[in-house]
Formats: sequence, C-alpha cells, structure tokens
Amino acid sequence: MNGLGRAAAWLTAGAAVGSGALAAITSFRLNGTMPPPPYTFTPFEVRADSENVAFMADDGVPLSGWWLEQEGSPIVVICCHGHRGNKADMLGIGSGLWRAGHSVLLFDFRGSGDSGAGEQSLAHYEQRDVRAAVDLVRERRPDAKIAVVAFSMGAATAIMAAGEDPRIDALVADSSFATMSGVVATAYRHFHVPGTPFVAIADLVNRVWHGYSFGDVRPVDRVGSIAPRPLLLLHGTEDKIIPYGHVEQLAAAAGPGAAEVVTFVGAEHCGGYFQDRPAYIALVDDFLRRSLG
Repeated sequence: MNGLGRAAAWLTAGAAVGSGALAAITSFRLNGTMPPPPYTFTPFEVRADSENVAFMADDGVPLSGWWLEQEGSPIVVICCHGHRGNKADMLGIGSGLWRAGHSVLLFDFRGSGDSGAGEQSLAHYEQRDVRAAVDLVRERRPDAKIAVVAFSMGAATAIMAAGEDPRIDALVADSSFATMSGVVATAYRHFHVPGTPFVAIADLVNRVWHGYSFGDVRPVDRVGSIAPRPLLLLHGTEDKIIPYGHVEQLAAAAGPGAAEVVTFVGAEHCGGYFQDRPAYIALVDDFLRRSLG
C-alpha cells in the first residue's frame, strides 16, 4: 500500500471511530440517568397545598409525584416535565392551574427527581409513566376529566400516549418535537455535523443499546389519533432545540381544525410561559374550561 493508500485507510478508520463515538455520546445523552439535584423547590415555595403520592408504571418502575387537590374540581391536570427535568420544573404552571381551580398532579418521569430508574429514553419508555399517571387519576377521581399539560419531551411523550389512550380528554403540548430523528439532526447541525449519515448511525447504536429506534418515537404519526379530543399546540418562533417547523408538522398531521396553535413570537425553547406567566396560565385555563366544561 502506497502512502496515499495508507492515508486514506487511516482517514477511513478515523471517520469510523469518530462516528461511533458521536453515536455513543448521542445515545448516552438521550437515555442516560442524571443524578437528582441535592435540593429542589417544592409546593411549599409556591404556597400550594399538596400531598406526596407514589405509584408504579406497568414495568415496575416506581414513580413519585405531588397531588394538588381542588375540592369539587371537574378537571384533573397532569403536568409532564421535559428531558432531564423533574416535577419541580412544573411548579409554576402547576400551581397556577391549581389556583385557577383545577386539581393537579405533578410527577417525575423515570430516572428523574424522586422516581426510580428503569429503562429510560427520549419519549419512548416514558409513555408508560404517563399511562401510570392516568391510572392514578382515574383511581382517585373516577368522575373527573383528565387533561395533560406537557413541555418538550414531556409534550412529545404525552402526544404519543394520548394517541393510544382515550382516557386523556384534552392535551396541551408546548414545544413538542414531531420526530425524534429531527431533534437529533438539529442538535448535530448546531455542532456543524451533517445529519446524514450520522443520524442513522446513532439510531443503530440506540436500537442496540436501548431497545428502541428513532422511528419508534414519531409524535407526528400519533397526533392524528387524538381528534376529536381537544388539542392545544404551543411553540416559540426562536426555538433552536426543537425548531418551529415541528409544530407546523404536528398541526398538519392532526388534521384540519383538529388543533389550536398558539405561537409565541420571539420565544426560545419552552419560553412562552416566561414571556408572560399570568397570561400563559390564563390561556391554558381558558382552553381547558372551553374544551372540558
């Protein structure tokens, strides 16, 4: 082998090693466990009456939550946090909707906060946790309408779950992605890495290591099954993590007139709430009351 051939072989080997390392890092970032923070806010900080609740997903993962009860409320709102977050992230919207007159369940997805580890993913295995939360609400309040208010990965998870679980009566999805592969491709572009073929390599590693493919997590394929139940999609125009085009895909796939879409001009990822907190809570509260009565 001449010098040029040896150089080409080394470049090929280096590219293979580099792509494998990138795929491994991607898989870890998507599915790895984050240690819980040593301290976190609780309903005490927002002066909300709460009860600690414990329940279990159908694969045996223990889940932890806070129940904020409103006596006589016809609606129970389940709040779902984002990737690598925890239930404390939802105290703003959760306590706001509680003060607006709704009973609220805030809970930690598997591997987050006070919940057990179990198999983790980006909106795949977590669908079990949403179903378990619905089970808990149905057990405690069999008469109530069940709404889900969810952000980012939680929103994608909730869309996937609601597409198959008719017990979810209404859904508010803020900053959801339409496809998992699209999110990974966007993250690669931020680091000037071409999506092709690296997304496919990362997908292969993810299937081998974690038992699911990017193609298994496509809210855009499930959102059409939510109708005629009410659906509110929220998204910021300056979202760099999950670009605005994702909400356009979801709204189109939901079907004509099936989803209300609210755009937060200038907002970054999950930034609509922070533009005007009281207005955001009023927006969601109005949607729930109009939709569920």
